[in-house]
Amino acid sequence: MRGNTSQARTVDTSPRPVPHPAPCGAKPPGKPTTVGALTRAIEAFFVRHRRHLAYVHAAMFVVFMTIIFGPLFTPEAPPGAGTFDHITPFASYLLWGLWFPLVFLSVIFTGRSWCGILCPMGAAAEWGNRVGPQWAIPAWMRWEGLPVVSFLIITILGQTVGVRDHPEAAAGVFGGTMAAAIVVGFFYGRRRRAWCRHMCPIGLLLGVFSRLGAVEFRPKIRLPGGETYTEHGVCPTMIDVTRKEESRHCIECFRCVNPEAKGGVALRLRRPGEEVEQIRRHHANPVEVWFLFIGTGIALGGFLWTILPLWQDARQWVGEWAIEREMFWIGESGPAWLMSVHPERAEVFVWLDFILINAAMLAVMALYAVLLGATTAVASRLAGRAGADSTFARRFTELGYQYAPVAMVSLAVGLGTALFAPLQLLGLGPEAVRAAKGLLFAASLVWSVWLGWRILANQGLPSAKRWLPLLPGALGSAAVALGWWPAIFGL
Repeated sequence: MRGNTSQARTVDTSPRPVPHPAPCGAKPPGKPTTVGALTRAIEAFFVRHRRHLAYVHAAMFVVFMTIIFGPLFTPEAPPGAGTFDHITPFASYLLWGLWFPLVFLSVIFTGRSWCGILCPMGAAAEWGNRVGPQWAIPAWMRWEGLPVVSFLIITILGQTVGVRDHPEAAAGVFGGTMAAAIVVGFFYGRRRRAWCRHMCPIGLLLGVFSRLGAVEFRPKIRLPGGETYTEHGVCPTMIDVTRKEESRHCIECFRCVNPEAKGGVALRLRRPGEEVEQIRRHHANPVEVWFLFIGTGIALGGFLWTILPLWQDARQWVGEWAIEREMFWIGESGPAWLMSVHPERAEVFVWLDFILINAAMLAVMALYAVLLGATTAVASRLAGRAGADSTFARRFTELGYQYAPVAMVSLAVGLGTALFAPLQLLGLGPEAVRAAKGLLFAASLVWSVWLGWRILANQGLPSAKRWLPLLPGALGSAAVALGWWPAIFGL
């Protein structure tokens, strides 16, 4: 910018780069730590082999297509077929016993590495973008609520079509999602992953959980102004890497990493949960928090309707009520792409089932959104009365992140029960398996409470004043655990 022209000189008032502070406990320059050496080795490996990731993506694409479409071209699995006896139960185990829970749990150790290194959908979207018209990303696609809507649609549709039980449903849901990723990638963005940033059904959920991760890509020199969105630069998910503050959108593709440069981004290994503990410095987002509440509830609802007697009672009552009013259409089956229609496997959903499954899932979602929102609001109010800084809304957003561990482990353990099947192959009985689940879940509860404690500390509360504001969050975490109890230990 120009200063006073009468003085015939130029004054530079542009933002000054801010060197990022060294991590807590870091050694002085010249004395690399073991962790630092490991970090540099990992960084150098991926930078050196960055161009080879395309082959990994291609291989994962082939594997993914084989898993979801292979069972369609094989004979029906015989009754009682084990995991390794037929491709259909084996493919189901790979999807729901390994892929689903491990993708969620992996973010603790490696962040969103799945998205950048392995995910075939994001890679396919980017491949399509190279040959497409590369239209500008429209405003409606940049709406922050779009990933929430995408997640809800896929989650509910997966339940109504029986995605965990029928290979046709798995092919329809996952194949349809893959097709949508390619179409979006083909049309929108200029060498960018518009799908990954704006529309992926699980991208935002993984983004929330990646804040717990032990991996961070941090600017070597950070410009002031906070996290911003840009379609310029090297980042495929539109992060302005010079102002990067959060892990949510980073897919760890290593394109922004140049170990030899003084600027750019560097890999850093950190303590799991550190970003959430210091969420105030990492672009806390209320949409992200409410999505955490909603995602926890909708996933729990998708499990509870299958086991609670209350759902069967409601089905009987609503069915009788509809028949009395000659609403006979409610007993007819709908299209197979919308609900499960598999008479050969003794499962045919009718419109009554479709309506009640949707209603049950949305009801549990609303219940938990209200419950977790209320406990977070009470915690924020109590923290303010105890002397915490900032506004009620900001404290609310920060404290909402404390539920991330219990929500993540709930999803992984509750819906990924097959993950523990190898324990039985090792000779451990059902009690030992339940104990393993219980220990993992107890650890997530303790971690959630600890995060609440640390967030309150960063809001300026001394130890003696944190206990009362901590209590609502602990109760909220316990409510999540109670909801998933049947999945872990049975009714």
